[in-house]
Amino acid sequence: MRFRYLISLAAMLVPLVAFGATKPAARKTTAAAATAENILPFKATEKTLANGLKVIVVPTGFPNIVSLYVPVQTGSRNEVEPGKSGFAHFFEHMMSRGTPNYPPEKYNAVVTKAGARENANTSDDRTVYHITFAKEDLPKIMEIFADRFQNLSYPEDAFKTEARAVLGEYNKNSASPVRKLIEVQREHAYTTHTYKHTTMGFIKDIEDMPNQYEYSKIFFSRWYRPERTTIIVAGDVEPQPVFDLVEKYWSKWQHGTFNVTIPQETTHNGPVYAHVPWTSNTLPYVTVGFHGPAFSETNNESAALDTLTDLEFGETSDLYKRLVEDEQKVYTGGNVDPSLWTVFARVKKLDDAVYVRDEIIKTLAKTREQLEPAGRVRDAVSSSRYGLLRTLDNTEAIAETLAEYVQFRRSYDTINNYYKQQASLTPAALRSAARKYITDKNLVVTTLSKEPMPEAMAKLPSVMAPARAALAVDVPMASGTSTGATGNMQADLRVIEQKSVVPQVAIRMLFNVGSANDPAGKEGLASLAAAMVTQAGSRLMTTSEINKVLYPIAGGFGASVDKDMTTIVATIHRDNWKKFFDAVLPQLLDPGFRAEDFKRLKDAQLNGLRESLRNNNEEELGKEELANRVYGGTPYGHTMLGTVAGIESITLDDVRSFIANNYTRNNLVVGIAGNYPDEMLSTLRASLQRNLKYGEKTAEGLKALPPIAGKKASGLEVEIVKKETRATAISFGLPLPITRADGADWAALNVARAWPGEHRMSTGRLFNRIREIRGLNYGDYAYIEYFNRPGGQFFPSPNLGRRAQLFEVWIRP
Repeated sequence: MRFRYLISLAAMLVPLVAFGATKPAARKTTAAAATAENILPFKATEKTLANGLKVIVVPTGFPNIVSLYVPVQTGSRNEVEPGKSGFAHFFEHMMSRGTPNYPPEKYNAVVTKAGARENANTSDDRTVYHITFAKEDLPKIMEIFADRFQNLSYPEDAFKTEARAVLGEYNKNSASPVRKLIEVQREHAYTTHTYKHTTMGFIKDIEDMPNQYEYSKIFFSRWYRPERTTIIVAGDVEPQPVFDLVEKYWSKWQHGTFNVTIPQETTHNGPVYAHVPWTSNTLPYVTVGFHGPAFSETNNESAALDTLTDLEFGETSDLYKRLVEDEQKVYTGGNVDPSLWTVFARVKKLDDAVYVRDEIIKTLAKTREQLEPAGRVRDAVSSSRYGLLRTLDNTEAIAETLAEYVQFRRSYDTINNYYKQQASLTPAALRSAARKYITDKNLVVTTLSKEPMPEAMAKLPSVMAPARAALAVDVPMASGTSTGATGNMQADLRVIEQKSVVPQVAIRMLFNVGSANDPAGKEGLASLAAAMVTQAGSRLMTTSEINKVLYPIAGGFGASVDKDMTTIVATIHRDNWKKFFDAVLPQLLDPGFRAEDFKRLKDAQLNGLRESLRNNNEEELGKEELANRVYGGTPYGHTMLGTVAGIESITLDDVRSFIANNYTRNNLVVGIAGNYPDEMLSTLRASLQRNLKYGEKTAEGLKALPPIAGKKASGLEVEIVKKETRATAISFGLPLPITRADGADWAALNVARAWPGEHRMSTGRLFNRIREIRGLNYGDYAYIEYFNRPGGQFFPSPNLGRRAQLFEVWIRP
């Protein structure tokens, strides 16, 4: 399950056809050349083997690295038998159980020796297995992958062990109100289709899964077949050697014969309303969804709804401005769901829930009656294209993006065709799609809260009623350059350059200041200051006006705050850097400091601490509480978000002073990477040099700062944070004075840490003993440095320096 945190209608792309057996195809090889019309700028070569297996090879231009992605057209959609949901996701886990040729320990030894990183994920329509490694290891990796797809074997006790781990994952996810909201929404939105259950499956089926050993072998035999599978090899490769390897290791895999008709929803019986009572504290949620079309690369309906909902609920929309920026009624959020387009809103006050629902429905109703301005449609198409291109900056991202579209027709051109459909959109096409799909029968409203919803929530207004006139007005864009303080011009700006062939340019502006610099009683000031610089506009432009500039060019501008550093992150396609700089640099060099923005961001930070961390994420809560306990009484003794009392005490003048004292030229290091024009770098350098003042003190790096000493326990100390939830999380550890700055000592410790278990790797001892053998948990890994975004990456974020770290073990029973 993937989540896009936007207040937008997030559409999961769903194929129209049911899976069924087909005759083996003749061998064929085709080359797909990169053209100006195509979204992907690569030349791919495709081949279909006699057994039906599809192979796509994409040379990316990045040296030495290869990514192998294997999408299988098997997801929760295929789970047609009652009582048997969850098995598509189950095999994402079970594929690690080995074969006679490569039992788990032998398979893991190959992956470990190669230094590879592998994982898998399941959605409603496909399961994707992937691994990234050095190019010299391609033959061996291809061999072991082919072996497990064709010869997977597992005894009943191993099956039961993994089934318990799947239950552990369900329990882990149960801490998230959003996941529960999606589960209930699905149950009420569908009557016959298998989308009625989420990818995880119904809880009663998951609990019964250990008794389904014989059925598991039937499921695998049905769906893991070459005619439903694609081999994607992207990176430093040439097509013919890859085809030769695939023929060698995959050609004996037998074509399947199983055929089934997926039960379809013939009618929808909306409007539908469902409520989820939540036991722990959380901000209320309101979702407004509707049944939409299946994904298509041959008609523009799915592209039209994607574009329409981005326009009406994205950051440049009137609704976003009124609800998020001005009236502050909702938080942005979203998910990807197969055929439900859904607006997610997190509401600050329960009393506002009905109002927020009605505003969303009024906006949907408006799309049925009014034509979107042609210029806005062009901007939306441009934003979508540049938004995709900005992600294609490494081999793994390229292969992953391709796999998300290959799942439909097993073709490289699917993604290109979809974006061609999007490029052809007109205002009339958007309105036509709205009138067809945004109807009362298709409407599904779901809410979640601890306290009961207002009675009026159960009475749904019509989405087909005539909409009120749109409130949005065009605001002229501010022009001119920033007028920040020129300051002392001494000392050149420190800039690190890394040229590459990637047209997407990434800029990092690292200020040597972080949450460790929060004054006593003002914990959270560093994070709030960074938000005011990147999310509150400039003196001449509001954040709404800036978003209108960034929308068609898909520019990114944000901040990351850690203990000892704050990094301003900017990304843009090289074609659009001038517009981008004009809009975003004044936010840093001449901030807006508007009182309404300050209140909005301060409230968001408080709710991020009170609700998101404390109540909705056991995993992160356990890690943060361990760190706070170990480093209590030191500058590291609170989370980067701060404390409730600290945030509440911060004033706008505190933010002004913090930025003036710390966001200085001599406290800054700039990094830039990509195929940037020379003029772009010279403009950036001159703007920062001219507008950032020279501070009173020069930051000399982490070694110049006093050390941070963590608490050493006199014995085993235990702290229990009790909550009403299915999920549990254990974090334990001790302070670690060794950091990457310690060179050989850190390298030795890193090797030692790999033995108990690297993040998201199944080769460690903890994983093997606790999960593989004993079946007690979902995951367990060891760390020697802070690991942010644990669900989205294999390695800690680079260049995130700290004066002290933790040795930590994370366990999810």
